Amino acid sequence: MANRRSLQTFHPFTRLNRLLGDSPPDPANGAPILLSIGEPKNQPPAFVAEEITAAAASWSRYPLPRGIDAYRDACGAWLQRRYALPEGLISTERSILPLPGTREGLFFALLAAAQDHAQNHHGRKHHSAGPPVVLMPNPFYHVYAGAAVAVGAEPVFVPATAENGFLPDYGSVDPAVLDRAIFCFLCSPSNPQGAAADLEQLGGLIELARRHDFVVAFDECYAEIYGDKPPAGALQAAALSGSGEAALDRLLVFHSLSKRSSVPGLRCGFAAGSTKLIDGLDAVLKMGGAGVPHPIQAAGARLWREESHVEANRAYYRKNFALAERLLGRRFGFAKPDGGFFLWLDVGDGEAAALKLWREAAVRVVPGAYMCETDAAGHNPGRRYIRVALVYDAATTEEGLKRIVRVLDNDGDSDGAGNSDAPALSAALEG
Repeated sequence: MANRRSLQTFHPFTRLNRLLGDSPPDPANGAPILLSIGEPKNQPPAFVAEEITAAAASWSRYPLPRGIDAYRDACGAWLQRRYALPEGLISTERSILPLPGTREGLFFALLAAAQDHAQNHHGRKHHSAGPPVVLMPNPFYHVYAGAAVAVGAEPVFVPATAENGFLPDYGSVDPAVLDRAIFCFLCSPSNPQGAAADLEQLGGLIELARRHDFVVAFDECYAEIYGDKPPAGALQAAALSGSGEAALDRLLVFHSLSKRSSVPGLRCGFAAGSTKLIDGLDAVLKMGGAGVPHPIQAAGARLWREESHVEANRAYYRKNFALAERLLGRRFGFAKPDGGFFLWLDVGDGEAAALKLWREAAVRVVPGAYMCETDAAGHNPGRRYIRVALVYDAATTEEGLKRIVRVLDNDGDSDGAGNSDAPALSAALEG
């Protein structure tokens, strides 16, 4: 059973380390370029350090569970600006909770939902049909599956493939399974494919959650990295369904400064949504989580208020995607994503391609299969793909992409999907 697996089963980098560990790259191929991890390499504004230093006296205080007023106010004001929310939809005092990044919040939000389900539902969610269900896209962020395993729920992986625009169609899931669901994850723009849900899709999922009585966690950590059009947000969709607390029913959204402001080490984000769900998340974080230190919140508040550095970040990533478009052309099914900073490239055999790239080009990427679950028929929707993070400066990104093309596009066919070498790539795993 999937819900009895080790958490490490779903950790892509553990598997990647096993794949590449005994295959060091040839030094003749140049310095390693690590395009595997979505860790921004551009620097945050200098004022981050200034704000932390100015608030240094508060390092001696434990973080307040609900955070400082200035931080929550900055988060609420940003939400209203970014998503044109109606006045009063979000209460900065009751509807926003500071988090040490989104990963921790997503994990603990499911823990809170499972606790609430165990205490308050008393069998109304069809326990006799099986364990509680957690819905997630396939491919998925490993924290989603890890959290489901941690609470003893059954992860249900819903395909997010080219055929459905790389977004899961939760409405297609068997209603009996939906009735067992207690929680659902949606990442928009998605990781790794970069697909963004529109208002209709977001609103449809909210309505589905209300109809089947489960919580939806909207992971919007890539929402500020996009091309021409800012992706829609779940709070926008919620505002169309009602007003006040009723509009936030079954809804949590998660945002982080890691990608928006290039500060993954700051560990600073927030959740917003239903006051009932925020209270539940706050309760489990008080028991087993970590608050956000006061100096970090001081820096975070200024980052949420300031937009010029975010615009510079978007220009940085747009330049990288322009390079990718020029160097890849129509190879490997390349398409500019709606948001985020990943390429999701069809190379025929992602695992073999990742090994070949490391050995022959010193470029590290993630096999798509490591971010996906294989279905009952033996099909893994990520098997053909690799994920490539365009996080370095333009010069390094260009060099990495040139190496990828040199190694994987041996036939030079820029009109193909880059799959003609798939048998040779598969043989590389045996060599």
